[in-house]
This record gives sequence, structure tokens and C-alpha cells, in this order.
Amino acid sequence: MPSIQDVARLASVSTATASRALSRPDMVATGTRERVEAAAQQLGYQPNVLARSLRQKETRTIGLIVADILNPFHAMLAKGVQDAADQHGYTVFLFNSDEEPAKELRAMDTLRGHLPTGLIVAPTSGTRAHLKTLPDLPVVELDRVSGHAGSTTVTVDNLGGAITATRHLIELGHRRIGMIVGQQDISTAIDRHAGYRAALHDAQLPYDPTLVLPGHHREDDGYRAARQLLGRPAGTRPTALFIGNNEMTVGAVLAARELELDIPGDLSIVGFDDSRWAQTMSPPLTVISQPAYDLGRLACEHLINELGQPRPVTPARVQLPTELVVRHSTGPPAGDALSRAPRPHSVPPPHSR
Repeated sequence: MPSIQDVARLASVSTATASRALSRPDMVATGTRERVEAAAQQLGYQPNVLARSLRQKETRTIGLIVADILNPFHAMLAKGVQDAADQHGYTVFLFNSDEEPAKELRAMDTLRGHLPTGLIVAPTSGTRAHLKTLPDLPVVELDRVSGHAGSTTVTVDNLGGAITATRHLIELGHRRIGMIVGQQDISTAIDRHAGYRAALHDAQLPYDPTLVLPGHHREDDGYRAARQLLGRPAGTRPTALFIGNNEMTVGAVLAARELELDIPGDLSIVGFDDSRWAQTMSPPLTVISQPAYDLGRLACEHLINELGQPRPVTPARVQLPTELVVRHSTGPPAGDALSRAPRPHSVPPPHSR
């Protein structure tokens, strides 16, 4: 097997430089690093990462815990983190919490045994308490905030995005606007609910709590909530829905189709999060778009930047803007089109993944 000395000899550098180019590429000039990498590839050299980590009592690994890897938004977060980590020579250990605090805690326990240099987490309701088990580990909270004082946070303007979404529906003429909101112990859901209420208040419209139903961010939650809201008595049903994430939006669209409601003729829909399916479905969905990839990339960049600084580091608070993307799922209310009785369909409700 080729050794690091063989790589150094072929690249015409010292052994220390060759080792640094492969283990800490950000500390080596680009030309030198590329020459060492080419030599390593030519020789088929593979560093013994485990042995080096044990010697140095640290690894170049980052833990990443997302809430739902099947959700395209969280998948894009993970890709942003992965790409930034690769660029700086770090490896990412990916875990999926499934929105379950107990599962998140098990992931943190597993990570501890792998000597991670830092952690990026999309928090559950239990994160603030769980991070007390990792007191010396640099942490960046991604997409959501737990209230943990030592964490840098990288989020979007959820409050402003929700205000923009609700205001869009109000400006189209809607007055009975329902909301399918996420868990009210998760910061994104709390902020989006607050934005919905603020937009109604600004328009001098009453807040009707019976038009707001919670979900756990899953497709079947959106389906059940939409069925309940659209099953209200004539004249009290919402003419528009604002939905707190893309998975619940899928469920709400399925419920509307099952009831044979035209979108947007009978019901306008605005979702939070954009995705390829939102753009290609019929009709294409109006959404509040988030820069998911940039969120992940920036979270990783901030974490790596903190790793090079003496502790403690003052946590950063990074917030990116959202954007209203108007497509064809929103329009003016068509009189009282929803006052007619919905026509149930025999399609069974979606099941939770």
C-alpha cells in the first residue's frame, strides 16, 4: 500500500505538507494541494483516518441531524451542508430525527462516540435540553431555534414570510382564510402562526381560532386538517388556506381533490416551502420560497469558522429572506363557491411515513 511518504515524494513536497494537504486542505496553497491530491489519486493512497483521529483526539467530522430527510426541504438543507463540508475537507455524519426528541437524543449519544468537531441540528422540541449533554461542542441550529444560548442560528424570516403569504390572500379578496400550522413547540411553526395573525390584524380582520388547525409537519396531518376545515358548515368554510410546510401542503391538496374542489376556483392555497413538485403539479402552487441550499451551506460555513476560533465564541444570528412566488393556486374567491356540499371521494387518506 502506498504511504504518505510516497505521496510526498511524487508531489515534490515534504511529508508534513502532504499530510496537511490531505487532512487540512484549507491550510495549504491551492496549487500545492492540487498537486498532492493528484499524487494521492495516482498512487491510490488512502489515509488511515481512524488512526489519525485517535492520535489527535479529534476528527474532521461534523454531525448533522435533520427533522425529516424524506422532506425535499430537509434534503436540500443536507446537500448544502455536505457540499460546504466537502469543500473544507470535512465528513458529515447524517442522522434523521423524524421530529422525535428521543430519536434526536440517541443521535447525539451516537455522535459523541465518533469525536465530532461540531454539530448542525434542525431542532426538535427537546433540543435545548439535549444540548446540555454536549457542553463543549460547537453547535449551529439550522432552520429552527431551540433557545439554547450557546448555539449559532441560521434561519429564514418565517414571520415576514407568513405575513406576506396571508396578505397576498387578503389582497385577492379572501376574508375566511384558514391555516394549517405546524407544532407549536417548534420555532418555525410559532413564527408562521404569528405572521398569519399579524397580517389579519393589519387588515382589521378577526382571528378565528376555529380556522387554525395544528399538524406535525407530515402529509397526513395536512390531509386531516384540510378535510376538517373544508367540512365546516356552509358560509363558514375557508375560501383560502395558508399551510405551514410543503409536506402538509401535499395532504391539503389531496383533500381538496378528493372533495372535487377546484384550485383556485373553489379554494386558494399558499404553501410554505418550494419544491419541484410544487412547480409541476396542476395547477402550480403559489408558495413562500426559502433558500434551503443556502441555509445548509451557510450553517456549515459558520460552524467551520467557529472551529478555528478560541472558545467561547459569541453565537451568530443569521436570518435569510423568503420570497412569495405567485403561480396558479391562488385567485379571488368565487362568491361563496364552498357553500355547496363537498362531494366525498372513495380515495383513502394518505398514511404517515
